Formats: sequence, C-alpha cells, structure tokens
Amino acid sequence: MNEIEVTQDGAVLSIQFNRPEKKNAINKGMYASLNAALVRATQEFDIRVVVLSGAGDCFTAGNDIFDFANDIPADESAPGFQFIHNLHNFPKPLIAAVQGRAVGIGTTALLHCDAVFAAPDTKFSMPFVTLGLVPEAGSSYLFPKLVGHVRAAEILLTGRTFTSDEALEIGLINRIEGDPLAEAMKVAHAIASQPPTAVMNTKALLKSGHHAAVEAVMNAEGELFRIALQSDEAQAAFMNFLSGKAK
Repeated sequence: MNEIEVTQDGAVLSIQFNRPEKKNAINKGMYASLNAALVRATQEFDIRVVVLSGAGDCFTAGNDIFDFANDIPADESAPGFQFIHNLHNFPKPLIAAVQGRAVGIGTTALLHCDAVFAAPDTKFSMPFVTLGLVPEAGSSYLFPKLVGHVRAAEILLTGRTFTSDEALEIGLINRIEGDPLAEAMKVAHAIASQPPTAVMNTKALLKSGHHAAVEAVMNAEGELFRIALQSDEAQAAFMNFLSGKAK
C-alpha cells in the first residue's frame, strides 16, 4: 500500500495521505513521495489543479514524531523542508479537503492552499511550542497576516486546538462541508476548466505581494526549527509525547 496515494482524474491530480492506521502521520518517505507528486504536477501541462486530502478519519496528525526523533533533519535538503518549499512555490491551484485532525503541517500547509474545505468535526492545531519547537512553513508570517497578531500569538504560544467553526471565522477555510473531498474535487474541476495560463498568472499575482517575505521567514524558521529539534526542551517534550504524557 502506498502511504501517499496519487491519482489523476482528468486535469486534477489527487494527492492523499494514506497511512490511516497512524492517523496519516507523515514520515520521511512520505515527504519524498509528496515532493515527487508536486514536481510532477508542476511539470505536466495536463495537470491543472492539485487536491490534497487524507484517507480515513484524519487529514494528518502531522510529522511522525518517532521518525523525527530518530532522524533529525540536518539542513534544507531534508524532504520535509523541501515539501514546505514546494508548497510555497507551487504554481498551480492547490485545494485541500480536511477532516478529523489537522495537526502541525496539517494546518500550516493550508496557509499555502488556494481553497480549503473542512468537515464539521475537524480539529486544527499547531503545537510547535508544546513540542519545544517553533512554527514552520511560513506560518509565523502567514497566520498573523490572516488572523491578526494577538489571535495568532494566542494559538501558536498555547498550541491549543480550534474547531472548523473557528477556522471558518478566521478565514483559514472556505466552507464547512459534510463531504469536503467531494466539494474540493468539484471546485478543482471548475478551476481546471478555466484557461490555464490565466489561472496560473492570477495565482502568481495573488501571492506576489508577500512571496519573497514568506520565503525569507521560512528560511529563518527552518534554521531555528533544526536548532530546536536538538535542544533538551524538544527532546523532553518528544519523550513526554511518546509516553502519552503530552497535554
């Protein structure tokens, strides 16, 4: 079974986290497959939109902590960091369908999407500080830009979970849907039917005002994230998490 399932429906490429027995927690191999799928989608003209989803009852529980603890990424060439940069630089529309838990990268990745649809029961969280880490994927820039400084600070510094209703209120998602994947595919096909160059140019213009700023913040986050991974704080937090003691 592929832990990243990639299928094509017309001009829409579907990329699905497919490790439901582990709540779709993302390991190094899955990041490599995600990167390959995004590179393919970038290069192939007949792919016009990408839909990101998770199998089973969870979008993704975020990074696989076992994988992280045993194989700390040394630099920006690590597959996880490459995935973040590929999301940021992806030139075609990216749509997400979210249900269950969206933890860590499961929430920060949504900040790079062009449309997001979530099930009513979805729970979002970015528990980086709780794990002794710092935000990633440009979220320390994009999240306060979206929701304002004080709200972003409260969510990031406490690591608290928030609901689909709150995600809709703050503008993280487009709509709450009973079947978010069906809605995501519907919107994806509608976009795919539009003139492709006009679509790509419009996305580029929408991002042009802050693209370079996000890139710079992502680089700073990455450096601090790698340093934090090796800290005593993070190692203790990981051990608490793995022993079931994390809040």
